[in-house]
Amino acid sequence: MAIQVGDKAPDFELKDNHGATVKLSDFRGEKNVVLLFYPFAFTGVCTGELCELRDNLPKFVNDDVQLLAVSNDSIHTLRVFAEQEDLEYPLLSDFWPHGETSRAYGVFDEDKGCAVRGTFIIDKEGVVRWSVLNGLPDARDLNEYVKALDTL
Repeated sequence: MAIQVGDKAPDFELKDNHGATVKLSDFRGEKNVVLLFYPFAFTGVCTGELCELRDNLPKFVNDDVQLLAVSNDSIHTLRVFAEQEDLEYPLLSDFWPHGETSRAYGVFDEDKGCAVRGTFIIDKEGVVRWSVLNGLPDARDLNEYVKALDTL
């Protein structure tokens, strides 16, 4: 079951596409976080979603908000994906232990071996304030994130 609105967001420590360690707790007291889980790099729907975020980046990476995108791909795959698509925000690898963070958020599909499309907006105190869960083939609506951020 996915983490619910009002729950404390589970902390995590993952490597980004450049090998740097990123911890959710590093943003506490500083920034709201848009935590976006997606199945795999280089797939059609995922690429479309992440490029749409890239094209609207100032709404999701600024003095008040940080976007963190998480997949079960390796950091090496994510590095090439980010370079190819010109993604300038952190792509975090939940590769090993495989899906540990995705499982903590309740978005790991055991049968497919990847995260489903889950998005969590986490406030500066580390509390989930909004979430949406979509199946693997169903793209999310970026405008819903913007509306949710406007309520913080």
